[in-house]
Amino acid sequence: MNNLVGREYEIEKLNRMLIPGQSDFLAVYGRRRVGKTFLIRQHLKENIVFDFTGTKSGKTEEQLINFYDEFVKRSKQKKQKQPPQSWQEAFSWLFIYLSKLPKRKQKHVVFIDEMPWADTPKSGFISSLEFFWNQHISKMDNILLIACGSATSWMKKNLINARGGLHNRVTQRIKLLPFNLHEADAFLKSLGAKLTPYQVIELYMVMGGIPFYLNEIIKGKSATQLIDEICFSPKGLLQTEYAQLYHSLFKNAANHIRIAETLATKPHGMTRNDIASKTKISEASLSRALEELVDCDFISFYDPLINKKKEAIYKLTDLYSLFYLKFIKSNKNGGKGTWQLLSNKSSFTTWSGYAYENICMIHINQIKKALGISGIYSTTSSWLFKGNDAMPGAQIDMLIDRADQAINLCEAKFTKENFAITKSYAAQLRMKKSVFSQASKTKKTIFTTLLTTFPAIKNQYY
Repeated sequence: MNNLVGREYEIEKLNRMLIPGQSDFLAVYGRRRVGKTFLIRQHLKENIVFDFTGTKSGKTEEQLINFYDEFVKRSKQKKQKQPPQSWQEAFSWLFIYLSKLPKRKQKHVVFIDEMPWADTPKSGFISSLEFFWNQHISKMDNILLIACGSATSWMKKNLINARGGLHNRVTQRIKLLPFNLHEADAFLKSLGAKLTPYQVIELYMVMGGIPFYLNEIIKGKSATQLIDEICFSPKGLLQTEYAQLYHSLFKNAANHIRIAETLATKPHGMTRNDIASKTKISEASLSRALEELVDCDFISFYDPLINKKKEAIYKLTDLYSLFYLKFIKSNKNGGKGTWQLLSNKSSFTTWSGYAYENICMIHINQIKKALGISGIYSTTSSWLFKGNDAMPGAQIDMLIDRADQAINLCEAKFTKENFAITKSYAAQLRMKKSVFSQASKTKKTIFTTLLTTFPAIKNQYY
């Protein structure tokens, strides 16, 4: 990642926090590889006075040694001849160092990256951090303490929603999201890649808006060539990323992987009861894993149009996971040209349709803006009617239920050229609208909305 692209909101928020007056405790979280560390280190490099990173699976002694190395480098103190023996001692040293720093126009930044990894069992990390903030830093006016981590559930439980001494102590928070399509396009242009909007969507369907993945793009190559090299080459980043992805975020990742792989077989989503039946995971473990997967943006939760909790739907919406499970997992030894071959098969057509639906869901705010309904409160979901003796079954990709007594029934169509609405497809859309109207018993006005990669041809069925 060569520069900061698409982080205007976060940069503006960080700039406000740099103004002295009172110290701030900022929690930065978001899924792995989304660019949290890069954002902080790149934008605040002139302000950082302490930068420590927790070590995955490291023992407490190892974490304290790493803390000590950073402390000696920053403070230039020679009197501490050995690492601190506890986190309480470590944070005491850090406070003394910070209290001696000269005043400046902007706050001093203390950055603790991958904080969940530093909190090893029985280490006393959280209680020591609590004392460090409550007793010392909160009383100062020129410190920005930043806690960063990919394990979103840990960040929420121990910092943002903490019930102990850190309750309500986090003064600011930033959840860093993947790039949207516009930001991804801008980022690719910053790398020198000149791709058509269609090719940008092709890459997005594979990688999502994850900056670390998009940074693998090499200018002068097509989307097909790039996907082939990054996903199917033996040295490709995304051929091996999946194995690390879940285990780096969750302590016992087996249940999370089982849920993700079960949902991957049902692109339109599953109810909680269906997931429990398929995975055989215990009630408590299932609840925890589903919550953590939603928190980390791997799966999405959609309430039904009619508020029946048992019918709520979970969908796997992490685009890379979906692509890996559909294509990479079973084609690791395919060699050069694998994606060129796979992308011409019927399985590509089916998968790309589902992937495009997910992209539309991710970009609901942009779609609402294009429809001119940004200022109207609405909820978004998908809809499935299994059918009965009176009516056939029907499925709707995306439904926008609006507070102005209207509903948009959205159909997503991923095509390589302008989309032509045929007589039979027009009849199918009318049937869906009729089934939805009768099955949902809605009294709202219903609009059919088509979401396409290229404009629909204005023929007699348009």
